[in-house]
Amino acid sequence: MTESAGAMVTTVTILGVPILSFLIFFPLVGAALLLLIPSSKTQAVRWAAFAISVITFVASIPLFTLFDATKPGMQFVERAPWVPSLGVSYSLGVDGISVLLILLTTFLSAISILSSFTAITDKVKAYYATLLVLETGMIGVFAALDLVLFYVFWEAVLIPMYLIIGVWGGPRKIYAAVKFILYTVAGSLLMLVAILYLYFSYHAAYGDYTFDLMRLYETPLGRTAQLWLFAAFALAFAIKVPMFPFHTWLPDAHVEAPTAGSVILAGVLLKMGTYGFIRFAMPLFPEATQAFAPWIIALAVIGIIYGALVAMVQPDVKKLVAYSSVSHLGFVMLGLFALNPQGLQGGILQMINHGLSTGALFLAVGMIYERRHTREISEFGGLAGVLPWFAAFFLVICLSSLGLPGLNGFVGEFLILLGTFRAYPLETIQIGLGEIQTYQVVAAISAVGVILAAVYLLWMYQRVMFGPVTNEKNRNLRDITPREFWTLAPVIALIIWIGVFPNPFLRKLDVSVSQLMERVNAHTLASGSMEPAAGEATAGAATAGEPVAGETTANGFAAGDSTAAMVEPAPSESAAAVEAAPESAAGTAPQSGDTP
Repeated sequence: MTESAGAMVTTVTILGVPILSFLIFFPLVGAALLLLIPSSKTQAVRWAAFAISVITFVASIPLFTLFDATKPGMQFVERAPWVPSLGVSYSLGVDGISVLLILLTTFLSAISILSSFTAITDKVKAYYATLLVLETGMIGVFAALDLVLFYVFWEAVLIPMYLIIGVWGGPRKIYAAVKFILYTVAGSLLMLVAILYLYFSYHAAYGDYTFDLMRLYETPLGRTAQLWLFAAFALAFAIKVPMFPFHTWLPDAHVEAPTAGSVILAGVLLKMGTYGFIRFAMPLFPEATQAFAPWIIALAVIGIIYGALVAMVQPDVKKLVAYSSVSHLGFVMLGLFALNPQGLQGGILQMINHGLSTGALFLAVGMIYERRHTREISEFGGLAGVLPWFAAFFLVICLSSLGLPGLNGFVGEFLILLGTFRAYPLETIQIGLGEIQTYQVVAAISAVGVILAAVYLLWMYQRVMFGPVTNEKNRNLRDITPREFWTLAPVIALIIWIGVFPNPFLRKLDVSVSQLMERVNAHTLASGSMEPAAGEATAGAATAGEPVAGETTANGFAAGDSTAAMVEPAPSESAAAVEAAPESAAGTAPQSGDTP
């Protein structure tokens, strides 16, 4: 360990490079190396790209194994001045949430590259270089702790995904790519304005310019400012999720993208939106989070039911899976904004589950498309007899997506519904048999989405796999190849592992979720406007009295734990800032020029 600016900076390195920087920039270096291979040697390009992605995945495993789930704060921290005159720094770090998302990114990137060996035959070298550049941007989003650095990575992801859809996509690829760019850029620009407002607000309060996220958490903001800033951040993230009604770009992008593009889009890019809520919108604007939660939950429930109903009537398998993402991401948002530990853990775990299950669904659809060059459900039937191995794999993936107990989807959805059922009630409804809380009704309505998922997935599976072979073109199809087997097998192994034994993943989230809960609930606990649900143990409850050893302070981040290995504690002035700004914590808008 080395001491830097009062923070413990990790010395975990790979080839002398700090681990997070290695994970971010190794795929970018690999993309440059691919350009040195002659374009005529397509197999060499494919295997080189796959090797680079596998090395990146293997290098990311120490994040999981060395991450100390008992320590609060950020770990594997890297800091260096970038534009010090403006308060911009090269600041990286991870908690339990971002560790899982980085692992998901490196894993699915390797799987996506392997799945493309026979699907992409045009501009092969450019395609794999673009995928590797995309991987750099995605990992950077999940590791950045400086808002300018985060924004650079957030925007950098758009260009390679635009190229993947627009160059290697289907017949309407240009339309889908332009629509994707227009939607996401529109939201991002509003977020940039909000970032700048936050930047100047911090300077007005403390006399210092910084884009450091850990310090910006302490910016005193009035209720009105929080509401507007949350709305700007939330719009950018809601478009990326995408939430209803900002979802209309997603089906076009999925249908026109090549298989690997759809896997990365569903598995990772959509998670950037939900991650943005967790890392930025919720902890930066806790009072606004409480205010917007009922509205976001309402949109999430609409998305759950709407996405499932529209998926049910789709004649195209890929479009069915695309609309299923709208429904499944509705569950994620429902869990996050239940604002209790069960809902948050379920929502975060479901982000991982959706990446695996829906990514695998797109892989399977791509395998069918390579054989028949059609995705119309009516073109199939009886494939189970022709492709028995494929049928078995496809069934496990569908059951995972619909939430069968014993597979990963069930764990996440169960925690989400449990968290929603225990959420703070908006009001009590009188019914014939007694009283029922509003969020219990929300949980019941959302559970219908699970039933609808079983309907559209099993009905699709029945029409594609069972019955007689009615189309002669399907009689002589080849079952999965060894490469396709090793593309699907690791994903299915993880699906079963999380479904049977989710504790290793949930344990990584415990402290991070407690910190987030403490931050979001800080203003309500201070003002006494909300009581924790009966029997619910939250880290924020401890702030009413003396801090418990090993727990975090009222600002939601570790204070004073400077001896913890690989841990980045919150700024030393955090507790003082909260103590000195009771009006802001209680929701009173500060006047211009006020300081905490």
